[in-house]
Amino acid sequence: MPDKTPEQRLKQLGIVLPTPATPVANYVTAVLSGSMLTVSGQLPLVDGKLLTTGKLGGTVAVELAVEAARYSMINVIAQVKAAVGDLSRVRRVVRLGGFIACTPDFTQHATVMNGASDLAVAVFGDAGRHARSTVGVPSLPLDSAVEVEGLFEIG
Repeated sequence: MPDKTPEQRLKQLGIVLPTPATPVANYVTAVLSGSMLTVSGQLPLVDGKLLTTGKLGGTVAVELAVEAARYSMINVIAQVKAAVGDLSRVRRVVRLGGFIACTPDFTQHATVMNGASDLAVAVFGDAGRHARSTVGVPSLPLDSAVEVEGLFEIG
């Protein structure tokens, strides 16, 4: 029996992709150039509202930020589906970038970003294994605690 498709894996995980968020400024949510799809940074929106606001090392717990990174990745995947139609066209999650709003002494960036990375592998299997950068920043749009962007190879 062939491997499950990304859509089947999403269903198995109990994830229904939301309607992709529209840009709030002068940019597009995704750009397909050749076989590479770049998805703009996505916030942890759940039913149109931020899952959490604030900073890690301040008012936001690491566990909640891990969940926020997961929801940001769900929104990245929704943008991929909107851009290419079928998630089975994803040949590889090439890179994820994570931005963590945090205090200067916060050091658990990698743990937070695993919320997105773990979901990428759960949905895309071995093709979901990716390069990654995770950085702490002083603030993010709408006071979000997390933002995730992605680069995908499309077939």
